Amino acid sequence: MSLRGERFLALTSVDYADKDIEDLRALYKEALEAGMHGLCFSPYMEGQEPGQQLSEEQIRRRIEIIRPYTNWIRSFSCTEGNELIPEIAKEYGMQTLVGAWLGNDPETNEKEVANLIEIANKGFVDIAAVGNEVMYRGDLTEEELLSFIHLAKNEIKNVPVGYVDAYYEFRERPAITEACDVILANCYPFWEGCDQDYSLLYMKDMYNQAARAGNGKKVIISETGWPDKGTNLEGAFPSEANAIKYFINTQKWSREEDIEIFYFSSFDESWKVGDEGDVGAFWGIWDKDEKLKFC
Repeated sequence: MSLRGERFLALTSVDYADKDIEDLRALYKEALEAGMHGLCFSPYMEGQEPGQQLSEEQIRRRIEIIRPYTNWIRSFSCTEGNELIPEIAKEYGMQTLVGAWLGNDPETNEKEVANLIEIANKGFVDIAAVGNEVMYRGDLTEEELLSFIHLAKNEIKNVPVGYVDAYYEFRERPAITEACDVILANCYPFWEGCDQDYSLLYMKDMYNQAARAGNGKKVIISETGWPDKGTNLEGAFPSEANAIKYFINTQKWSREEDIEIFYFSSFDESWKVGDEGDVGAFWGIWDKDEKLKFC
């Protein structure tokens, strides 16, 4: 760890009132160099999108870029080259939260879960996630999702199995919560229109709601972040300053209260504008050309 990172860890609080953008960038660099628990992995290069095949070379290059800053990596799929991510990450000594992407294509769903089971039983998975925001999108019924979760739990040996969704879904769907070994909660104050000044308190409440629903089960924040460009959502405004503040606040809370957080995301990905609007392209710590932002 660098001297900058050590200084960040020594901070007891951060007062942004007298900080200009250069001060914020310096604090951000200290926080980044102190390291993160986990980082969501963005494998798609400019011009690529899900449905296209990923190469081992691009996965390896991007893992090498993020490796100095995080202990864990989260992947989202087990097909189209994504299945290579866990093994490569293990080569670099990283721990892995590996997801099977479930949607409305039964054949793809079966392949995703089968590959997740195979990868896990080869020893490349530390936490297995069966589906990501499937209930939020409405791609499957609750019973269909539960069948995939139970299949994975029956077939995967010695690895906790969970499901990723918005924090409130675990409150509203107790059968799914009960089926999970670990609660993987996405917590986005931005997407609920929260002003950045109150976003940490808001995220803590999201986490606590998931924890209450889990009734003693471990809760991991599987995604959280803040965009630096794009259109505002009610009181939530994308900007470099707000993205920096959110990142710093998140990392301090993670360390101070031992909250396991996977930050979203590693690289900007332009294809996301189709689902999320213009802000979708600007959640990365690195830009679409793999250049570190804000430093």
